[in-house]
Amino acid sequence: MSHFSYENRIWDKIETLPQSELKLLQVERLRRTVERQMNVPFYKERYATARIAPDSIRSLDDLQRLPFTTKADLRENYPLGFLAAPREEVVRYHGSSGTTGKPTIVAYTKNDLDIWSNLCARFLVAGGLQPHHTVQIAFGYGLFTGGFGLHYGVEKVGAAIIPAASGNTKRQIMLIQDMQTDALVCTPSYALAIADAIHHEGIDASKLSLKFAFFGGETWTESMREAIENTLPIFASNNYGLSEVIGPGVSGECVARTGMHFQEDHFIVECLDPDSLEPVPEGEPGELVITAITKEATPLMRYRTRDIARVFGGTCPCGRTFKRMGRVIGRSDDMLIIRGVNVYPSQIEEALLQVEGASPHYELELTRPKTLDVITVRVEITPEQFSDKISDMTILKERISASITQVTGVHMHVEILPPRSLKRFEGKALRINDLRDLKIE
Repeated sequence: MSHFSYENRIWDKIETLPQSELKLLQVERLRRTVERQMNVPFYKERYATARIAPDSIRSLDDLQRLPFTTKADLRENYPLGFLAAPREEVVRYHGSSGTTGKPTIVAYTKNDLDIWSNLCARFLVAGGLQPHHTVQIAFGYGLFTGGFGLHYGVEKVGAAIIPAASGNTKRQIMLIQDMQTDALVCTPSYALAIADAIHHEGIDASKLSLKFAFFGGETWTESMREAIENTLPIFASNNYGLSEVIGPGVSGECVARTGMHFQEDHFIVECLDPDSLEPVPEGEPGELVITAITKEATPLMRYRTRDIARVFGGTCPCGRTFKRMGRVIGRSDDMLIIRGVNVYPSQIEEALLQVEGASPHYELELTRPKTLDVITVRVEITPEQFSDKISDMTILKERISASITQVTGVHMHVEILPPRSLKRFEGKALRINDLRDLKIE
């Protein structure tokens, strides 16, 4: 992507702050956050037990003395047990999807919303967005933070917005064509569904006006990025966030695509071993633990995200000095342990996309017919490679199986399916169907 220039792609000069100055800012903001959290019974009790006061926070090393916060803590204090600001100062509520129970509710003051939109503007500009562009947002609008976070970030940049929301793929394509959309915002799996529909309808993707895409909301691989960019004429950037902390805007890629830049002036990020909760060496995978140091309404201390990724430093070619993260490899609570081997769904996706003829559309089924776990991988074959010759399909199936075994270290059953036979997702892709009976007798 050598045609991109780094010039004018830094939204806020603080993104180039030297690490020595950044640490001083983080300590001051951490101290103020602990002071604000004294309004939250959960933290007030734990700080009292540990004899922690705001003025005892003198360096980032003091972070180790502070308590972790988990999603279970948020659910136990539903809906507003973590509210640190007077309710009359709250101007917005968002929350998680609540697919496994009640949603985790997070609140925002007016200042929180200003910060949030500014953080989203940072990674949008870093990824190529400019004021003269038109952006089509195909995220859901509602409690989910993705739609509104990106919406206000785009507005902050000054670009035009088409708030298409998720779903109705035919209308999405019509709007892309008729409105000359420059940038697409959605999940990567929905981008695949749009690309698939464009191809199916015989539309020449090279004639589309699309130039950029900003993907988030789910784990995806570099191979999937290549598959999307080979189908749509876009430069796809990755961004990361979670509703409990603020939403999208925690980190995002620049045009150099050397990792996602953390917004370290607003978040302190740790990368810890999920079992020992000790720091992992730089560049090694660990669980991201995030402290929000400027959030007013619901500031969380050392929030355990369960997301596994690598964190590393060093100045990027773009000039930003903040730490970066690699792709989310998976979640510590989504990791599959198959016959003693740790497997993340993203590894299976990576293996599939290494085989010519395998598409990015797949699903996993877990069963335990006797005492051993069995994974069946169902994957669509691309229209170009699909054949009614059994011998051709057998060879392709064997190549897919070998690739999966090589990447994961586990043999899995493979079923190959005709093109467009699996469900397409408008939001986060649901790829795992766990049919195992894991109840303890």
